[in-house]
Amino acid sequence: MAVTLGQKAPDFTVNSTQGPITLSNYKGKWVLLFSHPADFTPVCTTEFMAFSESYEDFKKLGVELIGLSVDSIYSHIAWLKDIKEKYGIEVPFPVLADLDREVATEFNLLDPKVGTTVRGVFIIDPNQVVRWMIYYPAETGRNIKEILRVIKALQFNWANKLATGANWEPGDSGIASAPGTLKDALAREKEAGAERWYLKRVKV
Repeated sequence: MAVTLGQKAPDFTVNSTQGPITLSNYKGKWVLLFSHPADFTPVCTTEFMAFSESYEDFKKLGVELIGLSVDSIYSHIAWLKDIKEKYGIEVPFPVLADLDREVATEFNLLDPKVGTTVRGVFIIDPNQVVRWMIYYPAETGRNIKEILRVIKALQFNWANKLATGANWEPGDSGIASAPGTLKDALAREKEAGAERWYLKRVKV
């Protein structure tokens, strides 16, 4: 059964461009696991350069990046070497060579028509629970700024137990959970920051 939102991420051990990677070894850290259709493809190349250029932004948030496709380790090495030689960008994170399609199958990342991985993104929290998942079409590159924004929102929720509203950015108010009883709803209306009984903004 493929992984679902809010479920513990299935563990795996797979070879990568930086040696074997075991997901459970990352317990206690935030992880961004993302897949790409294939090495030496145009959109994927722009994404890997963009992820690499924003690598320090992810590190400041305590996020470990892990790339993935079903290409071989030698294909990965040749592609990352080509990116370094042609663009001067060194890819600093490991890229899984999921030849057995173990991870791709568990995370529902296989395109059945062509047998390659799709353009997926998973954010896994320190308890190794999948907190966010999104799939992009093959012809559409990912927005790194939006991925960073979502990570910041999830970490805000993690630290403050508050949700975040539409277009939330760091520094914006959080949103308290809606009351579950009539008594609490009536009390909520009198609280500071309560716009409605079901909507209360909280400045942190």
